Formats: sequence, structure tokens, C-alpha cells
Amino acid sequence: MDKTKFLDLGNQPIANCFLSDDEFNDEFFYNLSVGFDEESCLVSHMDFVEPIRMFNENYAYRGSMSKTMRLHFKSLSERLKTILPQNPKVLEIGSNDGVFLKNWSVGSTFAVEPCGNFAEETNNLGYKTYPNFWDENLSNKILEENGKMDLVFAANCMCHIPNIDIAFSAVNDVLSDDGFFVFEDPSLEQMIDKCSYDQIYDEHPHVFSVIALQKILERNGLSVVNVDNLSVHGGSNRIWAKKTKGGVSNKSVQDNVDHEKTLGLDEIATFIKFSERVRQSKEDLKSLLTRCVDSGKKVISYGATSKSTTVFNYCEIGTDLIQYITDTTPEKQHKYSPGMHIPIIPPRVGIDDTVDFVFLGAWNFASEIKNKEKDFRGKFITHVPNVRLI
Repeated sequence: MDKTKFLDLGNQPIANCFLSDDEFNDEFFYNLSVGFDEESCLVSHMDFVEPIRMFNENYAYRGSMSKTMRLHFKSLSERLKTILPQNPKVLEIGSNDGVFLKNWSVGSTFAVEPCGNFAEETNNLGYKTYPNFWDENLSNKILEENGKMDLVFAANCMCHIPNIDIAFSAVNDVLSDDGFFVFEDPSLEQMIDKCSYDQIYDEHPHVFSVIALQKILERNGLSVVNVDNLSVHGGSNRIWAKKTKGGVSNKSVQDNVDHEKTLGLDEIATFIKFSERVRQSKEDLKSLLTRCVDSGKKVISYGATSKSTTVFNYCEIGTDLIQYITDTTPEKQHKYSPGMHIPIIPPRVGIDDTVDFVFLGAWNFASEIKNKEKDFRGKFITHVPNVRLI
């Protein structure tokens, strides 16, 4: 791909690598720059981080920790079961801790999960799990051992794979002639609309538009047949695809493509304007946090997320502005955030009457957070779609 660079988010650490204080000096950093490929309209990093640095036995994000995501995958599974054959063969790519898998029968459901800690968990639950990165060799192995799949599913995973052509081709190989390939990832349209530049981090080498996905899937023997626009993860698209010879698109596909073209998601000029908004967001957020601290207020952050890693490192926000981060994930607690080394503690000891402002590092779960923290009497801070108090 011949990409034109439009955004530089500076030196960034591994977004989900939470540290002990004796690990600071050995931390890995890379330059996070983003470009646009005019032929495919794909938005991608200029350079990719080696996957093993991100996805390994120390991976900390757990989908099951969020009630929102548990209900999301339960509802989707119920819907899928109404259109798939009885006792379908199901393959999930990027199964994490099994938050989607648990809705499906053990004997006919298979998983791919390169993070060793989670692969072991889902294997122990009875799901045959391949602890490898997804590619054509693994697809062929799964095909030989288990046959064709009626459903290949991936959530917040396909955008993690640098060589997306190989990934889609491998799906085509293992998918049955009448099978569905269903995957959901952050929406480029929503990222541009919300100025949510924190959707960009090491694990997201691509941010997809439907325009780009339609082009790339077609050159790998697959056709987009339906698009669901979702609110999860700050705005995502769920893509339904089938083998090209059996795929008939419904109205949602062309509606999304037309809307994205209206917004200019097939033009580099749109992304240059986006980069200017990102720079303004940085200035506004640092200014607001500085005013809060200078007036003697206590500011913390909620959610030790990959998104907040991008924000804090790009905006150079450390413990001078954010005293600590609260997070419900045990693997993150009592460690330090990537890059800026802000301490992470449990919410039950982090949010009390001394806190004046809480930055929403997990802004995409704002409703869930507000319900959990009903007794909080201060104000929340967000940078999406613009910097403000809520």
C-alpha cells in the first residue's frame, strides 16, 4: 500500500502493557503515525508493531469485565442462532476470555487466541482453542481438523491484524459455502465524527470504513451483505460477509458507503482536517486539566484503557495532572500506566469525597460508569467529541 501520512501521535508505548516500577527503564516505545491509502481508502499505521509485543500471556484486557459487552454478545448470539443451521460449527478469531464463546456449545465451537493466558482459560472451559496468530497456515490446520465453519466471528480483532488481505483470505478458506463471516471493529466514520483519535493505538493498525472493507473483502473472495452500526466501543460497525458467489448485499451496505462518501472518507483532505482537530483537542484537554489542578482540585482518571494510553502519551499528561487511575481489572491494579506511569488502583478506594474531577479514560462506557458511581458528587471530564465537563 502507498500511504499518505496525515497524523503523528508521537512516541507511544504498548497500550495494554501495565508496569511495575522496576520495569520503567526497559519500556518499549514506537512512533505512532497514521496514513491513508488512496487506492483502497484504508486508514492504517505507517509502521506496524510486532504482534507478539502486544498479544501474549500478559495481555490485560478482559471483555467479560464489562456488563455492557456480556449483554452485547449474548444478544448477538441469540440473533445468530436464528439464521444458522442446527448445531452450527462456529469459529471465533480473537476469543479473549470467552465472553462470546460462552454463548455457544462446547463441542462445535472453536477459538483462536494468541494470548496464552486467555487461550488456557477457554481451553479449560472445554472450547478447543488454538493459541496462535490468525493466518492461512492456521486456517488450513483448523479446516483439516474440524472441517468448514458455518460462522466465523471476530470482535475487535480483524483491525488488529497488519496484513488484512491474508486475514480475509484465510477466513474465505475455512468458511462454508453458505456460511457467514461476521466481525465488528471501530468505525472510521464514528472516529472522525467524534474526533476520538484514541481509537488509534498499537493494537489497531487499521481503522475501517465500509468503503475500504468492501474493496478489500472483494479481492479476497468475500462480499459485504449487511452492515450494523453499533454504539459499543465508541461506535463500531458489524460487517456481515459471505463468499462472493453466494453474497447478495442489502440496502444497509450501499447506505453506509454513500454516507461515508458524503463525509469524504475516500479523500485525503478529510483526514488532514481531522488531524487539525486532534491537535486542537490536545491543547484544550491540557488547558482544562491544568486549570483544574492550578485551582487546587483533585483530578483522577477512570479506566486504564488503551484509549487513555494514546491520550496521555500524545498530550503528555502525567501525575502532575492526573493523580491516579481507577480500574476494575485485577491484572491492572497496583501497577502503572504505559508511558506516563500513572498509578492504577481499584475504584472502591479511588473515588471518594476528596475527588473533584474524573477524566473518562473509558468514555465509551460512560453510562455504565455513571451507574456504578452514583454517589460521586464531582464532575466527569471527557475529550469526546470535544473537551468539556459533564
